[in-house]
Amino acid sequence: MSVHVATSLADALAAMAADPGAHILAGGTDLMVEVNFGHRSPSALVAIDRVPELRGWSRRGDELRLGAALTYAEMLDPALAGLVPALAEAARTVGSPQIRNAGTLGGNLGTCSPAGDALPVLAVLDARIEVASSTTQRELSVHDFMVGVKRTALAPGEVIVAARVPVLDGYQGFAKVGVRNAMVISVTSACLALDRPTKTARLAFGAVGPTVVRPRDAEAWLAGELPWDGSSLPSGLAEELGRRAAAEARPIDDHRSTAAYRRHATAVLTTRLLRRAFA
Repeated sequence: MSVHVATSLADALAAMAADPGAHILAGGTDLMVEVNFGHRSPSALVAIDRVPELRGWSRRGDELRLGAALTYAEMLDPALAGLVPALAEAARTVGSPQIRNAGTLGGNLGTCSPAGDALPVLAVLDARIEVASSTTQRELSVHDFMVGVKRTALAPGEVIVAARVPVLDGYQGFAKVGVRNAMVISVTSACLALDRPTKTARLAFGAVGPTVVRPRDAEAWLAGELPWDGSSLPSGLAEELGRRAAAEARPIDDHRSTAAYRRHATAVLTTRLLRRAFA
């Protein structure tokens, strides 16, 4: 296969325009696994890990712009983790230190696995995804970006540039269940975010549907029941939220878990996250 090492965003977009069938390569922690197992045989790669426009993050007002090449290790930077703590909690659970130094936010989005650890966080924050080609630039909701199991709304020749997320005022937490404590694909994951000024509650689940699931009915119910004045969490509220949220999940049986266990784990994780929010 041919490999083009891009040194700028324009360079990367031009390379993709020349061969829209080329595969983007950032950290390679997902793509190279599929190549090594023979699940993909790309004829061309465009490496973007050296593109400065895709690196790092920035803040403008109450919004953060996270570059597509932001690594999981960089998500653990205290300056960023203090603004989006759920993203740091998710990043901390990803693979080994080597994987966290190579894997990227854009790669998690591009792979679009239902078990992608960063995706419930982006979904709960209603992230806006910036994409570009050699001729166009556009942005779309993360909910519209994820269209199915490992399927995105990217058009041929398009590259993920960044994700934009709000800075909320309230608790954020992420939790997942796997067959062991580290270096494992999620059986189920959950993210909870509360925003005090707007009195909104947001939930998202990974690995319990074709894409990330937002239990909208459970969110609306929780927002109306929470003690936004800072008082204690009412007895039984966390357990009831878990039951309501799990009822909106759409898990399946597969080689990693049963649907019944995934639904049970979703309820448990949701209950734990809400309790942590009021600990």
